[in-house]
Amino acid sequence: MKRVLTVGLLATLLPVLGAPGVSAEPMESDAPERAAHGSHVRLDGVRVHLRPGTRQVVTVNRTRGHHARVTFWGRGGGQWRQRFQAKDGRIGYSGLVRPKRRVQGSGKTPLGTFRLPFAFGTHKQRDRWDPSYRRIRRGDYWVLDNGSNHYNRYRNKSQGGFRWRLPASHPNGSERLKDYPVQYEFSIVTTFNWGQVRRRGGAIFLHVNGSGATAGCVSTPRPFLRRALARLDQDLKPVIAIGR
Repeated sequence: MKRVLTVGLLATLLPVLGAPGVSAEPMESDAPERAAHGSHVRLDGVRVHLRPGTRQVVTVNRTRGHHARVTFWGRGGGQWRQRFQAKDGRIGYSGLVRPKRRVQGSGKTPLGTFRLPFAFGTHKQRDRWDPSYRRIRRGDYWVLDNGSNHYNRYRNKSQGGFRWRLPASHPNGSERLKDYPVQYEFSIVTTFNWGQVRRRGGAIFLHVNGSGATAGCVSTPRPFLRRALARLDQDLKPVIAIGR
């Protein structure tokens, strides 16, 4: 049964990454996102670092340029099975990069395995969606202000704590979520830089395709995201794995 999380507590209860379990090597991520001894699997040619209990995986396999094949996998009966796939996925306009080398505003998508802690979008909550989903409301931002303690977090301007008046083009400008009604109609958060390393960037999501490459996110056609939200279940410890 899916766990019920209240929207009001979600931002503070989401854990700083623990040990998602993968062999003896660390995940391609930040210091707080280290992996303990555990397991990994290769799906569609992408190495996936599994968390204990992971039974849902999204793989991102770049095919050419900023294009990628994105696949949703589920584990049942002891086997990983492909549930659905999008061949017209997109990555950042500047390609891929190891997470620790990423710079805010670089247009690069981070490599590695990351958790998918919750989803957000423009629609009301639906019965089939995981309770962790939250609907975008007026004044909601994704904070990218390097001077804020809420860096790389979902926050409303009424709560304060970041310079929401700065334009998105400013080095410390945050994303006003309502400004992206197409891309963020359906969006799933990844835990890239959940340790809040300043100037490394954030707001790395799995969202609906725009007109071209992303600014560092992974995107897919709208039907893929609709199906993903209907299946995403936090009890199944979902992760996304981004490969070359």
